[in-house]
Amino acid sequence: MLKNFDEIYAAVKSAGTKKRVALAAAHDKDALVSAADARREGLADFVLIGDTGAIAQILGDMGENVSDYELVESKSDAESAAIAASMVAEGKADAPMKGILHTSVFLKAILNSQLGLIDKKALLSQATVLYFEKEDRMMMITDCAINVAPTFEEKLKIAQNAVDFCLKMQIETPKVAVVTPLEEVKNSIPSTVEAAMLAKAGDRHQIKNCIVDGPLALDNALSLEAARHKKIESPVAGQADILLMPDLNAGNILDKSLRFFADYKTAGVVLGARFPLIMTSRSDTAANKLNSIACAMLQLM
Repeated sequence: MLKNFDEIYAAVKSAGTKKRVALAAAHDKDALVSAADARREGLADFVLIGDTGAIAQILGDMGENVSDYELVESKSDAESAAIAASMVAEGKADAPMKGILHTSVFLKAILNSQLGLIDKKALLSQATVLYFEKEDRMMMITDCAINVAPTFEEKLKIAQNAVDFCLKMQIETPKVAVVTPLEEVKNSIPSTVEAAMLAKAGDRHQIKNCIVDGPLALDNALSLEAARHKKIESPVAGQADILLMPDLNAGNILDKSLRFFADYKTAGVVLGARFPLIMTSRSDTAANKLNSIACAMLQLM
């Protein structure tokens, strides 16, 4: 099991083959700091797409040698995203990365059907990977950024995407907690009913290589003491690896609460594609962007 981000960095570097990232709209200091750090760490090399004059200026101010990077001029965010997507489609880069541009612009380029980058049967989903310091281990929250109000069938795919990434983190048989406001099934709270359905789907191996239980309130998912106090008997309660959230509202608020209130170390990953997508928030710190690059490279292993 990879227990923290340092161990993820070490695992990626041990693979021995440095991959290439196409950074769209790269004229942003935090994005370039994370790229420079990733390059120094031996995680990846970078193609920097965007306002090349601004990119070169920022790199120079950072003390970086501009000649260590390939710079590609672009006149708009849409063009930057399109160039990054095309480079991946043509095998000139292994992963696209979102710089200082809107998520919708970035995803529109990636989802261009003419490039054939996304399997039509797949579902893209986002997950926040975080270091749970209290227990010295990694966890995931999903979905925090892409699927607004996922259906039951979509949650099956979101859960499977997260499980598959947990396996990359060497977490054997990940435990999935389907999070709702409380641990009882109540018809008046539809998310609890759906959580029970997802737990049964896990029992029937509709979600593979994991253990699923729900409904579980957040305290029961994270704390064995809370679960015991409420007399909850569950193989997942108090030891969840994945928090499957009821919708994007809950996932996004929990994600940002952990980062801005508790200063958690996190990474954002996009799952379900044939290649990693590095799609961090524009407000993410350079450190969290670096973690996201490392997790994307882990997907390629």
